[in-house]
Amino acid sequence: MPSPDATESTPQPPYTQPPYTFEPTTDSGLLREEFGELAEGTETGRQATIAGRLMLRRVQGKLAFGTLQDSAGRIQLFAPSKETPRFTAFCDLNLGDWIGVTGEVMTTRKGELSVKVQEWTLLAPTRRSFPDKWHGISDPDTRFRQRYVDLWVTPESREVFILRSRVISLMRRWLEDRNFMEVETPIFHPIPGGAAARPFTTHHNALDQELFLRIAPELYLKRLTVAGLERVFEIGRVFRNEGISPRHNPEFTMLELYQAYADYSDMMELVENLVTFLALELHGTTSLQYGGRDIELAAPWRRATMEELIAEHAGISIDLSTPIDELRSLAEGFGIPVKPSYGPGKLILEIYEKTTESALWGPVFVTDYPKEVSPLSRDHRDKPGYTERFEAIVAGRELCNAFSELIDPVEQRARMEDQVAQRDAGDDEAMVVDEDYLRAMEYGLPPTGGLGIGIDRLVMLLADVPSIRDVVLFPTLRPEQI
Repeated sequence: MPSPDATESTPQPPYTQPPYTFEPTTDSGLLREEFGELAEGTETGRQATIAGRLMLRRVQGKLAFGTLQDSAGRIQLFAPSKETPRFTAFCDLNLGDWIGVTGEVMTTRKGELSVKVQEWTLLAPTRRSFPDKWHGISDPDTRFRQRYVDLWVTPESREVFILRSRVISLMRRWLEDRNFMEVETPIFHPIPGGAAARPFTTHHNALDQELFLRIAPELYLKRLTVAGLERVFEIGRVFRNEGISPRHNPEFTMLELYQAYADYSDMMELVENLVTFLALELHGTTSLQYGGRDIELAAPWRRATMEELIAEHAGISIDLSTPIDELRSLAEGFGIPVKPSYGPGKLILEIYEKTTESALWGPVFVTDYPKEVSPLSRDHRDKPGYTERFEAIVAGRELCNAFSELIDPVEQRARMEDQVAQRDAGDDEAMVVDEDYLRAMEYGLPPTGGLGIGIDRLVMLLADVPSIRDVVLFPTLRPEQI
């Protein structure tokens, strides 16, 4: 029996070798920008070639409609049987197939901007069914494992990663406008350092040497400050062998920067001005919502010491002069496991993290950390036993860590040796002595302010998503049970 499609003289088999290249002349976004105001039923006479996935399709007798999605959005395909080659094959395409289409730009009688299908090519067939076209992927584990599908069928996911890309681009531009220089430092470190964390280890066969994936680029960036690069920054992956949670992924992205002749007050101004800039660029306002609650990101942000905030939220007044037995008793009363090696500073930090940090909606700069828990920070100029260090807390989460950098190599050696003692006592996150860094400091590290911002958490805040997995394209997951 002859085909009902009079225009289809050479039926296409279900799959043929696709072309090696295809050259779109435009995309859906550009078409909507140029032709978005066309009146109903208008034919423009303009030809356009576009490519993407076929995401929706319906056939009404001699007429078929489809929705083509590309990186810029979606546009309707209008396929009349009399003008569409291999009309039956077009109607038999699977949702998710990659196709290229050439045809006239037009609007239907209902006013929908469309491309009339006058030529089409199958670029790549899908051999797996796409999820429900209306609801995306409902199972979070599947979303994270199959991001290559999630980004097609869940517009909200795609928007998050577009926003993430813009955040990083805007940060670079903002810093470069302030004369910061972007650099790259090693990811393989001969010894772990720069932060308190358990590292990942690997082995270099040619050197027969154990190496560590970096937990922070800090000590290398400060070497560059010694070298005379007065404003440096790096955006890159860091790796910490720790648990997985809505706030933690073993590999994550940091912005770390150092500014000569600056201190932690300068870093506070930099943070609040940068975040204000990002909010305005991305949302046009600093008044946002996160998790259904209002949050105001405009500078200036509140500044308060850790001990002031503990008093506000836990109702207790403590400081480094509080007897250690009293601090231990308070910590245990809050359900905090206390190790014999914990001194007053560590106990105060543990009490703060247990009772106060998650309650700080903020944003707030939590200042003046005890020296015991801040081995790379400079002594506070007015408060013995404390350092000029702060963390910015927003929506109950640490957004960044910063301080006036310790510049005395003798004091730095003593702090590192104390860290070694803590490691020997069982703290596997404590630092080790970095002899080369100490040698660099002996050449002279000028007064310097340093800062590290967790980009993933910043994107979580600006995109209003609850989990770090929502902002990492391929988060670390348990092995899949197949």
